[in-house]
Amino acid sequence: MNFVVDGMLGKLARWLRMMGHSAQYSTSLTDAMLLDVAKKENRILLTQDLALYQQAAAKGIEAYYVEGETEPERLAEMSTRFSIPLTIDLAQSRCPKCNTKLTSANKDEIAAKVEKNTLLYYNEFWSCPNCGAVYWQGAHWIKIRSTLEEAKTKLEKKEEI
Repeated sequence: MNFVVDGMLGKLARWLRMMGHSAQYSTSLTDAMLLDVAKKENRILLTQDLALYQQAAAKGIEAYYVEGETEPERLAEMSTRFSIPLTIDLAQSRCPKCNTKLTSANKDEIAAKVEKNTLLYYNEFWSCPNCGAVYWQGAHWIKIRSTLEEAKTKLEKKEEI
């Protein structure tokens, strides 16, 4: 799924990218630019700006007004509205920084870009062919998994109602 995300939802853009969706995001995009990108690139506009959402609707541009206050709430909303599974498959992930599809990388390719201890403790790595960022499932994955689990819990509670 392809999105364009307004400047208030940068964290959501990164989450969508990690979950494998193209999410164009920049804090320098004006409302007119966001609408233009959504229309020209057939992207769904995600916004927390009611006036921008209304402009998109008036112009026939697919948009979604994001109401969640926290990342788990927003992720649960995305899952409900767009049937997005709340999982991360690094074989499908995009770079959280630049939106480019990640590729699997071996230790030799990324050795100069990470700490020596990282190479000792981890064996699977992914890199961005565009910006060069390197990723692995390190200690930060505890927080990532926790956020996804919290979003799933919120989703289950919504379904019970």
